[in-house]
Amino acid sequence: MQINEEELKKKLTPEQYHILREKGTEAPGTSPLLHEKGKAKFSCAVCGTRLFSSDAKFESGTGWPSFDQALPGAVEFHEDNTYGMSRTEVTCATCGSHLGHVFNDGPESTGKRYCINGACLLMQKES
Repeated sequence: MQINEEELKKKLTPEQYHILREKGTEAPGTSPLLHEKGKAKFSCAVCGTRLFSSDAKFESGTGWPSFDQALPGAVEFHEDNTYGMSRTEVTCATCGSHLGHVFNDGPESTGKRYCINGACLLMQKES
């Protein structure tokens, strides 16, 4: 997918751009999606690809929206050894934007905790 970074800077807030395109992170506990419990789909704020469903969302206590699985084919994984840690980065499979990280300490159903920056996501409520 071809992305015009200048147009993207106009579309996104500075925080969104920093997180999605420069691999930043939002402060814990600041996302309005953190305690969202309604039925919804969550999409990439850059390209609109559907990434997560509310059925996979859970309260992890970490300060970021957490999911136990992504929608099939929606995300990609990359080794991330920054800040003296070994983690697995999660990016949008369509546009490559940074979303957060995945850890192996999630619920028993999958064992995964996708720790995702809420600023990366657009929420579409479902009835």
